[in-house]
This record gives sequence, structure tokens and C-alpha cells, in this order.
Amino acid sequence: MYEPIRDKSVHSTMAGTPHDFPHRSREEELDIQLAGHLAALLAVTDELRTAAPSAGLDTAAERLTEQVARLRGGRTPARVPARTTGREQNAAALHRRAHALAGRALVVAASRADTAVAILAAEQMDVHAAALQPRALASR
Repeated sequence: MYEPIRDKSVHSTMAGTPHDFPHRSREEELDIQLAGHLAALLAVTDELRTAAPSAGLDTAAERLTEQVARLRGGRTPARVPARTTGREQNAAALHRRAHALAGRALVVAASRADTAVAILAAEQMDVHAAALQPRALASR
């Protein structure tokens, strides 16, 4: 019913010990995941800074940049320059996206026991939730 396997598996460890290929520890995987969430949050924060500049968003962007660089071994994250023209940004949608990303970062930071990032992520969740509050009350 099935055709027999004719070649050796490419996933086989027959070439040597199972340590022939690199492995990452759980902590390294969490660092990579956390840096990704923070970099995505930084990108949304930069979009918000373009749509509605504020000192609070500037400070948050700086703190996010520091944490991403720390998690990536000193490599600073790529930043998109601010656009003055282009499509109109929906601030409420950006705040919702930032809130969700900060929540993901908080979960990973908690599992990694990274207090500094957990505090930063929780603060960002509060900031973006507060930015959405007046809109939520106005739509009722």
C-alpha cells in the first residue's frame, strides 16, 4: 500500500552525535521571542509618534530600544524613519495593536523572569489602554 523509503532520512543523527547541529536553550529562545515582541511594539510606537507626537511616546521608544538592544547582545533594532506623508494612521487601531504586543511581551517577560521588561510592558499596556478609554466611552 505504501512505497518503501529508499533513502536515508535527512533528519537522521547517523552522521555523528546528536550535537552536530546548534541548539538554543530555553532562555535563548525566550530572549529571541521577547526581543521580537518588543521590536514590534517599538515599530507601532514609532508609527504612533508619527501620527501624534508626544514626549511620552519618545521616552517609551527610547526605553524599548534599550531593552531590544540588551536582549540582542547590543545590536540596536532597525527603525523606520518617520513619514510625514502617506496614508492616514488610525490612532485607535495602533493603540489596540500596541496594547496587544505589550501584553505578549509581558507574558514572555514573566516566564523569563525579566522584571525590567515586565514593568515596561505593563506600563505600555496601561498607556495604550488609557489612550483607548475616551474613545470607548464616546462610542457608547
